[in-house]
Amino acid sequence: MDSKSRDFLYQYLNNPSPTGFESEGQKIWMDYVKPYIDDYISDTYGTLVGVVNPDSKYKVVIEAHADEISWFVNYINDKGYIYVIRNGGSDHQIAPSKRVNLHTKKGVVKGVFGWPAIHVRKEKEDAPSLKNIFVDVGASSKEEVEEMGIHVGTVITFDDELMELNDKYLVGRALDNRIGGFMIAEVLRRIRENKVDLPYGLYVVNSVQEEIGLRGAEMISRRIAPNVAIVTDVTHDTDSPMYDKMKNGDISSGKGPTLSYAPAVQNNLRDMIIEVAEKKKIPFQRLALSRFTGTDTDAFAYSGDGVASALISLPLKYMHTTVEMVHHDDVEHVIKLIYETLIQLEDGQDFRYIK
Repeated sequence: MDSKSRDFLYQYLNNPSPTGFESEGQKIWMDYVKPYIDDYISDTYGTLVGVVNPDSKYKVVIEAHADEISWFVNYINDKGYIYVIRNGGSDHQIAPSKRVNLHTKKGVVKGVFGWPAIHVRKEKEDAPSLKNIFVDVGASSKEEVEEMGIHVGTVITFDDELMELNDKYLVGRALDNRIGGFMIAEVLRRIRENKVDLPYGLYVVNSVQEEIGLRGAEMISRRIAPNVAIVTDVTHDTDSPMYDKMKNGDISSGKGPTLSYAPAVQNNLRDMIIEVAEKKKIPFQRLALSRFTGTDTDAFAYSGDGVASALISLPLKYMHTTVEMVHHDDVEHVIKLIYETLIQLEDGQDFRYIK
């Protein structure tokens, strides 16, 4: 990773991008990819698409999602304490004692998820839940809170930023899945800098609102109507404590991208990606999923008349916490696998099972 990539990574990952409020992060992403595209699409809800060869009839998508889980202010009591609801799959159990940013029209207001001392708690009765976690912004009344610009619907994010561990891991909040946005941007950069002349149209999609039901991908898939879609997201590192490998699969950070088997994953496309990985000696892992992948793959696969879709996942520790972890080698191998797949993909390639 050179200095240009690293600067983009830190700027992009550290910027808040809560579901439904992704626009500032999207601007950072678009500023980075603009030198490498011919055109772009910006839709009503904020999904961005960098396009190469926009006049081509055969369209290939590579995609990640741009949003992070967060909270909404739901109620402010007379003493100025703020109660919340989820915006996406936020975890109430990790909230107590965390520092937060409340995003208002006046700017960011700092706060904390307060929590009573261990001395006064009854451990079982007083476990964190949506009924009892609260934010303290240092105010003593509802009126004081409102004077800060905070109101019902104000969005809240954790303020943890990116760091590195042992020269191997990136650690921070919202690697799920802005690290995906970083990786697809790097694929695009390599295509341009290596002067690869793609024989088809490439649509590099950074979707919004994945965390609440794949909504951004659902919308943009209809607009692009691609022929092929390769989605990248994160998946659980099941070497971490408290995972059941018989239930969740056997996936380890540092051992390469994960390729999924699922109804939404088009077998011929996935098998082609496996062939590329084997030919280019890119390590990979396999994961079996059930009725759906739970990623934007599902939205693309079942859009329109059906789109040949595959999922390349990045192993990640501690999903939906503020210390999500990914291995440097895996990030590089995801980028390389997508890149190598794209440069050997043919114009008009037909992935149907029966021809």
